[in-house]
Amino acid sequence: MEFWQRERCEYCRGMIIEKRADLSRKVRGKYVLIENVPTGVCTECGTRYYAANVLKTIEETLAGRRKAKRQVQVPVYCL
Repeated sequence: MEFWQRERCEYCRGMIIEKRADLSRKVRGKYVLIENVPTGVCTECGTRYYAANVLKTIEETLAGRRKAKRQVQVPVYCL
């Protein structure tokens, strides 16, 4: 059974479906990318929702309690 089955968006009442998404954050001046995050996404407005256990894993990751799988270089542009 899908976690988000029959759930509706609190903003537009659209249906929420489960997808995998990438999440990027800036932590202590460095950018962090978390790939393949289970996410509930509203089919109408695109609002993202996260289950409590997923948020806990994200928190542990951003706090540095989990080891990074790999590192990549990112080009930076200024306008």
